[in-house]
Amino acid sequence: MAKADLDASALTRLLGIAGKWYDQIVAGEVPSIVLPTRTKRNIEYDDTTEVWKYGDRESIRTAGTAKSALHLLRMAFVIGFLKQQINENRSSTLRELYYISEGWRRAKFGAQDESNLLIEDLEILTDLQREAFHLRPEEDGATIFGPIRIRESTRRGVREIHCRDDVGEAGYQIPTNTENLDLLDHDARMVVAVETGGMYARLIENGFDEEYSAVLVHLKGQPARSTRRLLHRINDQFQVPIVVFTDGDPWSYRIFASVAYGAIKSAHISEILATPRAQFVGVQPSDIRDYDLPSDHLTERDVAALNAELADPRFASEYWHDQIKLQLQMNLKSEQQAFAARGLDFVTREYLPARLSAMGVI
Repeated sequence: MAKADLDASALTRLLGIAGKWYDQIVAGEVPSIVLPTRTKRNIEYDDTTEVWKYGDRESIRTAGTAKSALHLLRMAFVIGFLKQQINENRSSTLRELYYISEGWRRAKFGAQDESNLLIEDLEILTDLQREAFHLRPEEDGATIFGPIRIRESTRRGVREIHCRDDVGEAGYQIPTNTENLDLLDHDARMVVAVETGGMYARLIENGFDEEYSAVLVHLKGQPARSTRRLLHRINDQFQVPIVVFTDGDPWSYRIFASVAYGAIKSAHISEILATPRAQFVGVQPSDIRDYDLPSDHLTERDVAALNAELADPRFASEYWHDQIKLQLQMNLKSEQQAFAARGLDFVTREYLPARLSAMGVI
């Protein structure tokens, strides 16, 4: 969708929320909004899209209570701010929005979590991403390196970029709004999404991208929406396999789950963020055992997280249950860089080729 059309659609849908309140008041009703309940209990697997989405449970926020009335008042203020921002072709960060609300005496937020959740409400109500409201996250984007060529629309015009030949060793920084990118062509056999910067740099230094025609993506820990959106688009448009390489701990397994199946906070847009065909490379608990990797004992928090994952529908497979139970039995966790104990080239010459071959990727 062209930018002008997207702006017009965003304004129409945002103002439509306020218009609905007006109609409710004219009809003698108390203004309200209806939203899906955003809890793990209301997450359901959608067979058609193969992602986890919100179920049928809903909650109603009505101006009939003080707490909900304040929420609707804040939403009205935010809609007014976003209208002005779109009309002026300006943008702001989620953090800036929170601070801007400090000037709204009756509607200011008590914490940024409150303003972030309200923006998620608006995404659900409008069926648009926050980028359509000219809002962006505070953090820098992740990076991508490898044989893929893109076209980016910027304020300085349009430019074409090859994400290996036209960038430095750090790669091309993924913009917060990937809808401004056109994916042109590629020479990739796979995309390897890597959790840590150290391993991302190791794969580049060892030439893994060239030897195996791999596009490398640095997830920077829990991946931002823009990163997940780009992975989805590459897989959808080019049908290139996406594999995820993380540390061997429960928090890293959730990184994979957010890429493949979606996250609770963004379940309303899982269809465009999640990549159901993404596969998990490792570090697997069985790798810790089989390669005798340097490791640490699980903490109580780690154990609790692993047990929670056994009940998490995103990990409801024989593979994940076997791996998680093995990890609990070993009481160990390990990092990607632990492979360095076998040499700096081990991960690119031995581990990844063997693992990707067993997975049928190469």
